[in-house]
Amino acid sequence: MVNVYDFLSLADGKAIPYEVYDLVHNRGFVNVGIEHETAEFAVESIRRWWHELGKALYPGKKALLITADGGGSNGVRNRLWKKMLQEFANDEQLAISVVHYPPATSKWNKIEHRLFSFISINWRATPLTSLEVVLELISHTTTKEGLTVTALSDSHTYPTGRKVTDEELAALHLFRDVFHGEWNCTLLPQASPAAGQLI
Repeated sequence: MVNVYDFLSLADGKAIPYEVYDLVHNRGFVNVGIEHETAEFAVESIRRWWHELGKALYPGKKALLITADGGGSNGVRNRLWKKMLQEFANDEQLAISVVHYPPATSKWNKIEHRLFSFISINWRATPLTSLEVVLELISHTTTKEGLTVTALSDSHTYPTGRKVTDEELAALHLFRDVFHGEWNCTLLPQASPAAGQLI
């Protein structure tokens, strides 16, 4: 007999996966945290994908397109998501475009059909007894179409409740898209205040 739902009182810990799926190369990347699913954790997961796989797969590229669900840690209204993406854009000198799926359409996201579903199939009926077991099962997920998945553990802490002020939001180098600018935007690297040039 297996519990159908998560019961924190019966658990020895948490495993919080944040997935990145590369449509071009049919490669998945899963950053498995142990604390909270926050915007900071979401962006750190994308940053880790970029350092582990993205830079090598897309050498010399200066722009990144992210498709994301409209809610949660990478949601449309999440100010911290935008602020952390700006920091990532600055650090890596990337133009980062974010396209959010409209409300109630997250099942359109190809990550659901090409990554999530196969991870679920791979670990079905297997008790997730430790972080090591979770990582092992995720990283051994494959398909006949050639899907490969990299899974890493993330032991950093991501506190909840971080606020982004109106002033911080206004300072972002954020440009709303002509098509549904309430959902879609691009963040460009900010100029360095000291140097007066792109950092």
